[in-house]
Amino acid sequence: MNPQYFYQGYVPQQIDYSMYDHYYPYVQQEHLQQQPEQEEFMRQPSQSLERRVTQLERQNERQTAELTRQNQEIRRINEEINRINQEIIRLNRNDELHTGRLNRLNRRLRQVENRLGIPFSGAEDGF
Repeated sequence: MNPQYFYQGYVPQQIDYSMYDHYYPYVQQEHLQQQPEQEEFMRQPSQSLERRVTQLERQNERQTAELTRQNQEIRRINEEINRINQEIIRLNRNDELHTGRLNRLNRRLRQVENRLGIPFSGAEDGF
């Protein structure tokens, strides 16, 4: 396969850049404006790199500390959620226990009503 993705008969043409000569002053000005920064970087590459490495290390330490804090907060919140879930489970068991007792009590009351011949009326809330 052709690495240029051209079909085999295609021959790339040379581009004539002379039509872009009127842009040259602008390109030259941009180059001159960027050049002092690049020259300073080239003069002190080790100091600049060392500063950048130090800056990145500090940033890494700050991010690590923040992640650690957030993880601790997540653990604390998860423990609180687990505690609340356990309390809900306990309350649900207690509710089921009381519901069972009330159901048994209602059955016994209906039996007594039936024995005594007390009429059941929905308007009186069952009594």
